[in-house]
Amino acid sequence: MLIDSHCHLDRVELKPYGGDFDAMMQATRGEGSVGRMLCVGIDLESYPEMRRLIDPYPEVDVSVGVHPNHTEGAEATFDRLIELADDPRNVAIGETGLDYFRSEGDLVWQHERFRVHIAAARACGKPLIIHTRDAREDTIRILREEGADAVGGVLHCFTESWEMAEQGLDLGFHVSFSGIVTFRSAADLREVARRIPADRLLIETDSPYLAPVPHRGRSNEPRYVGHVADCIAELRGMDAEAIGALTAANYLRLFKPEGASA
Repeated sequence: MLIDSHCHLDRVELKPYGGDFDAMMQATRGEGSVGRMLCVGIDLESYPEMRRLIDPYPEVDVSVGVHPNHTEGAEATFDRLIELADDPRNVAIGETGLDYFRSEGDLVWQHERFRVHIAAARACGKPLIIHTRDAREDTIRILREEGADAVGGVLHCFTESWEMAEQGLDLGFHVSFSGIVTFRSAADLREVARRIPADRLLIETDSPYLAPVPHRGRSNEPRYVGHVADCIAELRGMDAEAIGALTAANYLRLFKPEGASA
């Protein structure tokens, strides 16, 4: 079984399915045995509709958080995150973190938002989903300062160095790879993916973004997660089925979705 550990189902392009979300989900179920998905929250405004959208699909877990680049709408308070996380389908806090690539100026507000998410995760005992871009040192520093190792989580869509991966691993985090690992330009990242300990490895699509080869340049979908598994299997000298089973077991152990089994 394959698990897409990070996607945004409420943003997937449905035109190929005639606008029918259920048709997309049925295609996902039939493509390489994608048996579970984590639909990740990025703002509080769209969260209620996203939650309603996935409600009929027990194989879809959810998380709640406000993305570090989100600058409009409601701020993620500690109390609101705790309230929304008190949901049997909710398995994580995030995505949260730091992004210095798209945001400029005084980014103290990003740091404060990040700290609130970590505090909420610790309070409710759920793992964190971390977005980090061009902010290696501050991301690790804040995770350490706020005691994020108490809950762990995942460095999602990882594109950073082995040194940062090691620091995340030392804090008890998993490392997840998206379709970027299949890109021709990603040789250094493939070396990181080869070195990650087997029990800390996850795969994802980050749909609808970052479609893997051979779909690069198109809208991404959870059913393409098999291409990520194929790439990492080749890197690690394993077959794709074994990578699927390994990363699925890691996902279930980390996020502990209700009623799920390996």
